[in-house]
Amino acid sequence: MPKETLKEKIRRILGTQTRDQLKDLILFDHSQSLKANHPNPLNRAGKKCFSSTDEDGITLEILRRVGRLEDGVFAEFGVGDGTENNTLILAALGWKGFWVGGQELAVTYPDGPHFTYEKAWITAENILALSAACLRRIDAGAVDVVSLDLDGNDIYLIEKLLADGMRPTLFIVEYNAKFPPPVKFQISYDPDHQWQSDDYFGASLSSFVAMFARFDYRLVCCNSHSGTNAFFVDSALSQHFADVPTDIGELYVEPRYFLYSGRYSQHRTSLRTIEKILGPREQ
Repeated sequence: MPKETLKEKIRRILGTQTRDQLKDLILFDHSQSLKANHPNPLNRAGKKCFSSTDEDGITLEILRRVGRLEDGVFAEFGVGDGTENNTLILAALGWKGFWVGGQELAVTYPDGPHFTYEKAWITAENILALSAACLRRIDAGAVDVVSLDLDGNDIYLIEKLLADGMRPTLFIVEYNAKFPPPVKFQISYDPDHQWQSDDYFGASLSSFVAMFARFDYRLVCCNSHSGTNAFFVDSALSQHFADVPTDIGELYVEPRYFLYSGRYSQHRTSLRTIEKILGPREQ
């Protein structure tokens, strides 16, 4: 095979870049179209500031509607290295709050009274103590926005917070979008669970809706750009969302996150997922 000339190499590279740019433009245009034509008006507010995709804009619109933009307390469980998450935009607004996660943060920060970070492995057994300790460090008694994304036991941890009386205005949770409504699916609780980059994680949207309903919370949005995060508000605030559909089928967004990473397939199927589906029904 003849050796590739420099001119041929440049042409090949430029051709690849052009294809990638075209793909990005098509994807962006499609995402904008989905947002503009979505039956849920909250999706039209989607905007990325520090979130993975369009979550920040949805969060701000929800808080604007309920009159809580000016001040508040946030809590986020699972923040990576701190450079991309759902509550950094609230800190930018002047809110105080805390993060808990398993990684070292990529930034330095003054600890308390406006912000604190606790590096810890989060389980149902310690999430209440972690929350209480962090709230003390920022001198706060309650939380207004909670975001949780741990790729695993999420539904169990949120239920633990709710059962203990934590009642924020807004919950932002990652749902397993592989399972569309009305499918109910959630992994078995395992305090040592570590995500294996497959489909065995978290819980379906229907499972989250059922759990939150027991605590009088209502689903108001799923982000349209990636189909990753669901937004639940206290049902007492429903009057602020009269124009938002109540049908879960209209609110559900299928998974689109693999498009942004360049992987044109869903999460691979885990044997644990199949075993969970075929196994005995949990009460």
